[in-house]
Amino acid sequence: MTDDTISASHILLMYDGSANSTAARSQDEAQELIADLEVQLSAGGDFAELAREHSDCPSSRQGGDLGEFGRGAMIAEFEDAAFSLDVGKSSRIVETEYGYHLIQRTE
Repeated sequence: MTDDTISASHILLMYDGSANSTAARSQDEAQELIADLEVQLSAGGDFAELAREHSDCPSSRQGGDLGEFGRGAMIAEFEDAAFSLDVGKSSRIVETEYGYHLIQRTE
């Protein structure tokens, strides 16, 4: 892995109207749920377990693992947050056109 690539996992909560959404929840419901998940993570919750249980991304089956990616591979807001994290740390809530994310840098 180089300075231009990282590995990360995420939890994505889509809402009705977000890009490529399959979710029926409202934007307000998604905001409430992602805020609750952020609290659980800050209290020591298991990121992969929460991703498997709650994430709307197909990566949820792998505990949210997105594998290795470089700059330009992800949407700007997501990429900026992921690359700014130290390994093992999780982001605050990141909003993109796809919904709300919590991101954990894994490498």
